Amino acid sequence: MSVVFESGLCVACGRCAAVCPGTLIRAGKGERASILYPEDCWGCASCLKACPNRAVKLSLPPALGGLGGLLSCAGEGGRLVWRLERPGQDPLDFPGWPEGEGGY
Repeated sequence: MSVVFESGLCVACGRCAAVCPGTLIRAGKGERASILYPEDCWGCASCLKACPNRAVKLSLPPALGGLGGLLSCAGEGGRLVWRLERPGQDPLDFPGWPEGEGGY
């Protein structure tokens, strides 16, 4: 698994880079996010939860999301809402723990 950045949604806030435990993301100070070493991404999803615009997505292996499946996250009303996007299908949203609780 690795992260994918949608540059059109990225506002260069640097939040994703600040939370990456592997220091694999470069972003901020007017520079849109990019991953330095995609093969080293742990798939922890910290950057997804930190992004305010769903600009960061986790590329899922076929067994989890089907070919081309992407997972994103957004905070809505104090809760995390995860979104699964698969080619040819409508996005599927599902709630997670309230922000700051449960870890994911």
